[in-house]
Amino acid sequence: MDNRNSVRIDKFLWSVRIYKTRGLASEACRKGRVSVNNMEAKPSRIVSEKDIITVKKLPVIYTYRVLQPVGNRVSAKIAATFIEDITPEEERLKRQIGNSFPYGHREKGSGRPTKKERRNIDRLNNNISGV
Repeated sequence: MDNRNSVRIDKFLWSVRIYKTRGLASEACRKGRVSVNNMEAKPSRIVSEKDIITVKKLPVIYTYRVLQPVGNRVSAKIAATFIEDITPEEERLKRQIGNSFPYGHREKGSGRPTKKERRNIDRLNNNISGV
């Protein structure tokens, strides 16, 4: 196996900064959240050039094309030269929509909600979910 043309999927996802740690990348693979060329990937799965990687970070399903496998972690600027983001625009909009709802948001440093605030938050969440 030529290390320059192939690398483990968990190491690659960590190297190009899709996951913060290699352990998180391995866990995502074991839980079935990562697939390579439409096949579920174990952490030891080898990826090579032009493979299509699908990563499920709900609610968004990201899609990437491997331009060049890399086994060592690289800076965020350089990571873009090893991977191409081909995620459809509809998937990107899901993330923006999820971030735009202000309900349940508390200012940083405001502490835990009181019992009354907690009831109001629960009531609001139940009305939104249609229960």
